[in-house]
Amino acid sequence: MADTGLRRREPALLRFLGAVERAGNRLPDAFWLFWILSGLLLVVSALAAGATAQAPGQSKTIVVRSLLSGEGLRSMVGDAVENFVSFPPLGLILVVMLGVALATETGLLHALLRASIVRVPAGWLTFALAFTGMTAHVLGDSAYVVLVPLGGVVFAVRGRNPLLGVVVAFVSLSAGYDASPLVTPTDTLLAGLTTSAAHLIDPGYTVSPLANYFFALASSAVLAGVITLVTEKVLVRRADAVGIDEEAARTATAEAGEEIRLSPVERRGLRWAGLAAGLVLLACVAALVPSGSPLRGKNGGILDSPLLKDVAVVIFVLFFLAGLAYGLAVGKVRRGGDVPRLMAEGTKPLAPALVLFFSISQFLAYFKWTNLGPYVAVKGAGFLHGGAIPAPVLLLGMMVVVTFINLVVTSGSAQWALIGPIFVPMFMVLGVSPELTQAAYRIADSCTNAITPMSAYFVMTLGFMRQYRRDVGIGTLTSMTLPVVAAMFAAWVAILMAWWGLGLPLGPGVPIR
Repeated sequence: MADTGLRRREPALLRFLGAVERAGNRLPDAFWLFWILSGLLLVVSALAAGATAQAPGQSKTIVVRSLLSGEGLRSMVGDAVENFVSFPPLGLILVVMLGVALATETGLLHALLRASIVRVPAGWLTFALAFTGMTAHVLGDSAYVVLVPLGGVVFAVRGRNPLLGVVVAFVSLSAGYDASPLVTPTDTLLAGLTTSAAHLIDPGYTVSPLANYFFALASSAVLAGVITLVTEKVLVRRADAVGIDEEAARTATAEAGEEIRLSPVERRGLRWAGLAAGLVLLACVAALVPSGSPLRGKNGGILDSPLLKDVAVVIFVLFFLAGLAYGLAVGKVRRGGDVPRLMAEGTKPLAPALVLFFSISQFLAYFKWTNLGPYVAVKGAGFLHGGAIPAPVLLLGMMVVVTFINLVVTSGSAQWALIGPIFVPMFMVLGVSPELTQAAYRIADSCTNAITPMSAYFVMTLGFMRQYRRDVGIGTLTSMTLPVVAAMFAAWVAILMAWWGLGLPLGPGVPIR
């Protein structure tokens, strides 16, 4: 009975998060989830076989096909390899990550993170750390391991509560995961998945990794400002109320304090890397200047040039040469064989993604073959169109749905592979571009990352906080992240609506309407 009484007094938010954690733990791994969904698709396609729909303005009739038919079974077996190797995100993410891997393994990206906050004036420290978190998304999940503990150390060294530094770094990385001033591997991955979803309606449609770049760039600056405002006006008092173990804080700071300072060799490496990156960008500009350049697009266009349409190659070259220059300067690269070795080491974290890609690619190929995607899109769009619901309201509704799904399914790529084939074609029929749908998804996919206990990095952040106060729990971290998450979600939605109202392009050559 006493235990029951204690549970009754537990805050409602913690009870809710506990329920989320228990529900999420019952879900199968994403790899198996997509095979289970494929099995369900077999049954649904057989039951719906022969159903028809007519897309507005198109003469071709959509007919649902059964995977349990002879033709369907032949497709599942005979096209399995092609489904995987032609999966749009596969080649894009591999090319980008080869360059990022070299920049990571030589230490360039980690040095950049430290350099970006080590000499910042005290008044700009919170904003600098938050914006560095936005930039650090180029590192992928490894950014958490580097920046979250670094945030605590930097704040402690500057005489501020280290718990604040840990939380600021964590929310900028997690709640702001899909906003960055740089093009990241996530841009490439989501673009490939959105392209696959758009093919259900238009087989020739392509979504570029730069499709949301202008929106993400502006979002990263605004969100860093929101994090700063909430931290200084709200979290400072909360952190002071929590307090820290002064002796533990001194020990943790002493152990890591020297690591945040750049050595003369590292500073030289950053100069070399900056020079290499600058030369790559100048070369790209110079290649587009001549009107007859082979690297221009059709009729001499720039926005449809290979440098922008196939931007993954440019990203690879940029990170590869900058990483190579840094590695040569600091001694990480001493012979030709070091380069492929470091690249191989840096791509090891891709292995789980490749395994997941196989199951996702098969599910999406099955879904496309059955014609259930365009069928559901047309029927759903017809229902929504009859209700005369404005596009911004539809997008907001999708964001609310995704926000709650994200509490349990924390893998952004797995979640978008699951729901993208429904929302993207449905909204296309209603006149909403795949790029805009993707931008709305990225908002909802990000914010709740900082409050769900299903995230491994939520638990990891607790560990870093306990270096400064040993009794910190889930409630403490949630109480400090929730105000930031709420403010970030509201601000980010407002940015998207303002973008819509002003008709600003989401990326190069990507109008919002």
